[in-house]
Amino acid sequence: MTLNPLLLIAISIGAFLLGGLIGYMIKQSLAEKKRQAQNLKADHIITEAKEKAREIELEAKDAALNITQKAEDELNRRRAELNKEDDRLQKRREELDRRLEKYEEREIRLNKRQSSIDKRANEIDQMHNEIMEELQRVSQMTKDEAREVILAETEKEARADMARIIRQIESEAREKGNARARELIADAIQRVASEKVAEVTTSVVNLPNEEMKGRIVGRNGRNIRAFEQASGVDVIVDDTPEAVTVSCFDSVRREIARRALTRLVVDGRIHPANIEKTLREENEQMNQDIVEAGEQAAYDAGVAGLHVEVLKKLGRLKYRTSYGQNQLAHAVETAKIASVIAAELNADVEAAKAGALLHDLGKAMDHNTEGTHAQIGAEFAQRHGVGQKVVNIIASHHHEMEQESVEAVIAEAADAISGARPGARREDLEQYIKRLRALENIANSYNGVDRSYAIQAGREVRIIVKPNEIDDVEANRMAKNIAQQIEETMQYPGQIRITVIRESRATEYAK
Repeated sequence: MTLNPLLLIAISIGAFLLGGLIGYMIKQSLAEKKRQAQNLKADHIITEAKEKAREIELEAKDAALNITQKAEDELNRRRAELNKEDDRLQKRREELDRRLEKYEEREIRLNKRQSSIDKRANEIDQMHNEIMEELQRVSQMTKDEAREVILAETEKEARADMARIIRQIESEAREKGNARARELIADAIQRVASEKVAEVTTSVVNLPNEEMKGRIVGRNGRNIRAFEQASGVDVIVDDTPEAVTVSCFDSVRREIARRALTRLVVDGRIHPANIEKTLREENEQMNQDIVEAGEQAAYDAGVAGLHVEVLKKLGRLKYRTSYGQNQLAHAVETAKIASVIAAELNADVEAAKAGALLHDLGKAMDHNTEGTHAQIGAEFAQRHGVGQKVVNIIASHHHEMEQESVEAVIAEAADAISGARPGARREDLEQYIKRLRALENIANSYNGVDRSYAIQAGREVRIIVKPNEIDDVEANRMAKNIAQQIEETMQYPGQIRITVIRESRATEYAK
């Protein structure tokens, strides 16, 4: 059976529309279910949010309640503290009020007492004036006159007490100082222990026989003139048996001439050519010996690092003497003593040794150099790199400059010890007598001196004063002045003790 195509088309369209309607209804149904599910989910979220909001609100209320409670507790605590502070302040105020009342009462009592004291003071002043008037009437002296008498008596007693205290202090200082000084000096000398006095440099040449004098003089004095001209010395040929004397102000030149003349005498060939050759050789040997002597002295003293020119000048002291004491041996001995003393006093041992070794360096200079031996020695040492402290020790060991260190004082003391020890130096009788006489003349030049004596080989001066003209204080002052004058006007080794003796005597006659 054949269907009509239009019917088929109609049926197809109807089926399509029916399918579309069914699809639409299904889609609407699904959308409605989805919307209902979303609404349920939204209601659930809203419900949860409301519950959380309720919980948060409850927590906030609890927190606010806690904060409020804590604030109330803190406020109550502060209020209690303020109440306590207010009570304390109130008590303090009451206490201050009570004290103020007591002070006011005390002030009233003090005012009454002051009035009583003022009244009593007026009465005492009146009584004092009456007593003073009575004392002046009885003593027939005014107030000023009595004050002068009292002051004079007080001054006299004070001067006596002062003299006694001065003597006591000086005695204690002298005892302690002398004991310590003796200990240091004895230890230094004992450790140095020089066995003998250094040999005095001689200028005498011994001859084997008298005939040698004629050979020294030569024909018409040719040999002796050539020798004197080449050596710069004077050869004295006199009646001294088997000896001639070499004379010259320069000790080194004199020693060169003595050595050369000794060699010529031993050799026997004495003529101008051999004389010049021998002197030239001895001069070279002397220069070498001087350097070696300076180096040996520095080694013996324990002083290192000296310039070669300083060592040369130091070596020249081997041929220089002072009061019979060899100056190089004296310098080494002084350095050793200074080293011991400096070590005992915890001073700079190296500076003390170097300064003591070089303290007489100026004595080795040429006589044409102007200045004292301390000054020119210090200048020479400074030019050749010696330290400033050592230079000051050299320049100040005779107080020509101010001593800037304790090492300078030590070197000066060591110099005095080396020169003053027994046997170190010799002094002729005439100079000895002149020195003793000069000491007594200085002492006798002071007013109030009765008599004076230089004793102990000029090491002490005892002065007896008139007791009615010189008191104890003036006696002490006189001793210091005499000591200062001796230091300024005299030259002497070591030290001189000044003793002023004041003896009071009371004499009466029974009739």
